[in-house]
Amino acid sequence: MEARRKKLCEPVEQVCYKAVVAREISAGGVLVRRLRGRWYFAAIRPTGRGAELWALPKGLVDPGESPAETALREAQEETGLAATLDRKLGDVKYVYTRRAGSPKAGERVFKIVSFYLLRYRSGRIGNIPPGMEIEVAEARWLPLEDGPRLLAYRGEREMAGAALAALAGEAL
Repeated sequence: MEARRKKLCEPVEQVCYKAVVAREISAGGVLVRRLRGRWYFAAIRPTGRGAELWALPKGLVDPGESPAETALREAQEETGLAATLDRKLGDVKYVYTRRAGSPKAGERVFKIVSFYLLRYRSGRIGNIPPGMEIEVAEARWLPLEDGPRLLAYRGEREMAGAALAALAGEAL
């Protein structure tokens, strides 16, 4: 018994093989407004992703920028709308592989996207800055209660649900 215990306590050389995974930090928003007695949110159709793929505006956090500032900037760039920050809704974490054609095609990326509830302040949806058409094919107001069904990505559907819950107590 003593010999067995001694063997169990001997140091063992361990080798750890960790794959190097790139990391990205992004932020986006569920930009909402009331129209005709209902909550609507600003959705985008990314260029080259199909006519029925709807997503939330989001993008990489720039150096020196907070995630909340990124969410407001990306919402304006991708939808044409100015907004005010209400609150953080949550984070979505996932791993993806960079697409063919990118300089780092095939690279695995761990991504965190912080989502915020944003309130419409001004602007006309779809009035995006020149050059943004390479990222956004269309921007449109969609009913918020349909967000969990219409948005293409699971994490974004969850954020639309979180926005619905956050707004549930507000009178229309």
